[in-house]
Amino acid sequence: MYKHLLVPVDGSPLTERAIEVSVQLARQLGASITGFIAEPLPPVPPGPRSSALVEEEARELDSFTTTHAQDVLARFEAVAKAAGVPFNGYHDQVARIDRAIIAAAEARGCDMIVMVTHGRGAFGEFLYGSQTKAVLAGSTLPLLVLH
Repeated sequence: MYKHLLVPVDGSPLTERAIEVSVQLARQLGASITGFIAEPLPPVPPGPRSSALVEEEARELDSFTTTHAQDVLARFEAVAKAAGVPFNGYHDQVARIDRAIIAAAEARGCDMIVMVTHGRGAFGEFLYGSQTKAVLAGSTLPLLVLH
């Protein structure tokens, strides 16, 4: 069966559902979990800027995203440990979140991806896109979608 789940989270309110359900599932399966946060790369600043200012802004953003990811993954780890589920978490800044999720699952030897969808509907998907659909289209691994 499934022994290693990749669970991408982002710290939104839906993250709690992903944590709760994936930990319950992993416990039932006797599986481990890798929690993953894919932060988008910082946007290119508009207009001319000094390199010192750009570097300072990049450091501030990196510090913020690292702290955010560590906080979310620490909560995830606490829930997993309390349930007796082996957990490993990490984060990365990436250009394409869907590709990073797929690459993370493959690199970590995961055999299933568990994701929560925002369920925005057709218009919302048109405006914002769907990471879940992009992962489904690009991965050969089973994908469990929670709503």
